[in-house]
Amino acid sequence: MINISEFFMILFYILLIVLVIVLIMFVIKANKTLEKVNILLDDLSTKSSKLDGVFSIVDGATDAFVGFSDSLVGFVSKGIGKVFNRKKEKKNE
Repeated sequence: MINISEFFMILFYILLIVLVIVLIMFVIKANKTLEKVNILLDDLSTKSSKLDGVFSIVDGATDAFVGFSDSLVGFVSKGIGKVFNRKKEKKNE
């Protein structure tokens, strides 16, 4: 005849074995998932490095456009300033 304490010990060991097996399966699945994520991130990094050239071209074109527009605004504002300064000089005379 089996004692209750022996029964619970056997049940405890069986549950412990099942828990260890489930944890091993979980670790294996997590490892496979991390490998897929690593491959995805490598692919994303490769694609983004290819776009760096395009972004640098756009950045250079934007800088050139800003420089041109700044010089144009400066030229126009100097012209308007000269017109208003002439009117002030004529009033002073």
